[in-house]
Amino acid sequence: MTGPRLVMLGRQGAGKGTQCVRLARHYGIPHISTGDMLRAAVREGTEFGRKAKEVMDRGELVSDDIMGGVVEERLAREDARDHGYVLDGFPRTVPQADLLEKITADQPLTVVIDLVVPTEVVLERLASRRVCSSCGANYSLAEPPRVDWTCDSCGGAVVQRDDDTPEAIQKRLDLYERETAPLIDFYAERGLLVPVDGLGTTDEVTPRLIAAIDARR
Repeated sequence: MTGPRLVMLGRQGAGKGTQCVRLARHYGIPHISTGDMLRAAVREGTEFGRKAKEVMDRGELVSDDIMGGVVEERLAREDARDHGYVLDGFPRTVPQADLLEKITADQPLTVVIDLVVPTEVVLERLASRRVCSSCGANYSLAEPPRVDWTCDSCGGAVVQRDDDTPEAIQKRLDLYERETAPLIDFYAERGLLVPVDGLGTTDEVTPRLIAAIDARR
């Protein structure tokens, strides 16, 4: 059976990145994130990759049209077309969701998951988050690396990100409420949205996500 064509929504700190990786492994589908797509398109010199590089080299934000082109290029690849995918970080706004609807017209989305975590828990998780400065692996004050804030994977220094201060976190949450939260209504109106409780450990949340996705397949 072909895997799901899945979009994952949720605020930073909800744990969606980790869950996307787990779901990709479970279903044998690619985990496609905005950052990964942009870096790959730029590295490979695709049409939209070249356009994105020009914009980023000028220090500007990549437009919806270019980002939509990068997404379309990636979803047209054999692994995504034949097996499904979990899309992480796109869309972030309603105009981007409109673009994605056009891109996926011949292979519509299976489900859109809203990973629901209360604001106070998100704030606590982000303030507690620590990241490897070398490989980007995630840790927290509650789940630190095994030895003296040294990454278990690569031995790099595990530190707090500069943008994980309370002020920066609140700014990101405000941006989410303003730009991304309207996607909840957008996908609910199309009958695609499934909210999933994101409270609990990673091992507790993953089975909930799998059950919600399988119920829609």
